[in-house]
Amino acid sequence: MSVQEIFDAVLDLDEDVVVELVKKEIATGTDVSKILNEGLIGAMDEVGKRFTAGDLFVPEMLMAAQSMKAGLDELKPHLAQGATATRGAVIIGTVKGDLHDIGKNLVSMMMEGAGFEVFDVGMDVDTEKFLATAKEKNASIIAMSALLTTTMPAMEEVVKAIREQGLNLKTMIGGAPVTPAFAQKIGADAYCEDAPAAVEAARKFIA
Repeated sequence: MSVQEIFDAVLDLDEDVVVELVKKEIATGTDVSKILNEGLIGAMDEVGKRFTAGDLFVPEMLMAAQSMKAGLDELKPHLAQGATATRGAVIIGTVKGDLHDIGKNLVSMMMEGAGFEVFDVGMDVDTEKFLATAKEKNASIIAMSALLTTTMPAMEEVVKAIREQGLNLKTMIGGAPVTPAFAQKIGADAYCEDAPAAVEAARKFIA
């Protein structure tokens, strides 16, 4: 038994085995932060690299993220408060008028797998809800998804409101119709092509 087996099980997309191995490692007294960082987060980093290299595709990445999340849920009760510090809080949601969530859910799981504290505010989220949740959770980043060209202006509204209120929040945007040029035009801090790119961008914002 070893943390390496948890790492391998995530890459094998085997949710049941991940949960079983995490339970066994906890029972044998393995440091929970080691299980988290080397077993779960380490595996998701590898998943991100393989996806970027074209060796994994969205369905596999989604299954790996679900396997990691199952292991994380098993681990959470054993994580001492503050002992395993998160990288920072991220608010994520699909913007007002848009009801697509597969991409958002994948980014959310990858973010959580990378050690961020993620608050998913769901779909059809207006500016007020994004900002209110960010203030409540003391978040550093608001990540927004849009799958319709007609809902992209809602992203600009959020960015504008953050600027007008002088909030110290980074904004990340993504989704099929979203482009780097659009992100630059509305003043978003990052355009994210896919889930691994979102994780990388967030890491740069929260060192």
